[in-house]
Amino acid sequence: MEKILIVDDSPTQAAQLKSILDMDYDVTVAQTATEGLSHASSGKFTLVLLDVVMPGMDGFTLLKKLQEEIVTQSIPVILITSLSDIEHEQLGLTLGAVDYISKPFHPLIVKARVNTHIKLYRYRKQIEYQSMTDQLTGIANRRQHDIFSIIKWNEATRLKVPFSICMFDIDYFKSYNDTFGHPAGDKVIATVAKVISSHLQRSTDFVARYGGEEFVAFFMGGMAEQAYEYLKKIRKSVEECHIPHDPATAKWVTISAGGVTLIPQKENSYEVYLKIADTMLYDAKRMGRNRVVWANEKMEQWYEE
Repeated sequence: MEKILIVDDSPTQAAQLKSILDMDYDVTVAQTATEGLSHASSGKFTLVLLDVVMPGMDGFTLLKKLQEEIVTQSIPVILITSLSDIEHEQLGLTLGAVDYISKPFHPLIVKARVNTHIKLYRYRKQIEYQSMTDQLTGIANRRQHDIFSIIKWNEATRLKVPFSICMFDIDYFKSYNDTFGHPAGDKVIATVAKVISSHLQRSTDFVARYGGEEFVAFFMGGMAEQAYEYLKKIRKSVEECHIPHDPATAKWVTISAGGVTLIPQKENSYEVYLKIADTMLYDAKRMGRNRVVWANEKMEQWYEE
């Protein structure tokens, strides 16, 4: 069921809107703009119905903030207001609102406009999904990673839970392509993606093809030593596929992995720790490949001999 957020300081009006939409949608009500921004930042809502006239932060200011945040900027916003003059309507649409409903509103008009924008949102999300999926492997591509990583990083920061970032690389992949050809190389990439994905199946797990033979994953929960043991199992699972490699470099196709686990703080940056995970991957390859190197936020390391 699609989730709709109503932001309105009037309990009566919010309750009226909720009663109109409750049968068809999962409706949440926020009675201040600050509360509305907090709810919307979860990234779980399909549509926001926003009252313009509110004490403190008004609807136009909240709309501007929603448009500035990467997590919320794609959520369609319908403004609900008694300010029916052209100037205010133009301002709302200029700031990014998709529609305007004037008070007093009619239930059928509210339903019709909400249904229209829900359908448009679903269609847009379908197109976005196709553009954010790696066609070779069926997993997320780098574009989806860049968007989703921010959502999950912010969630881990808010909940104060451990967050692990991992970079994978197929060992001696250029040699494999040179020996067996690019179609065979594509099959190896798809197989490795499938193995990694089979281990990362919780709703908070994420894996993407980052480029070429490189993958990135992140997941929430568990400290560094636990994440390290988890990734060792994934590395071993790839090796146990027993995909023949060029004997001059390796017997089987294997992967190297590097990662880091921390409890994110507001001053931390996902990009900084992604680079640290990449450095751990470099260490794994430097130490001989087909191994995992892991670090915690103090840069204490765990690695396979």
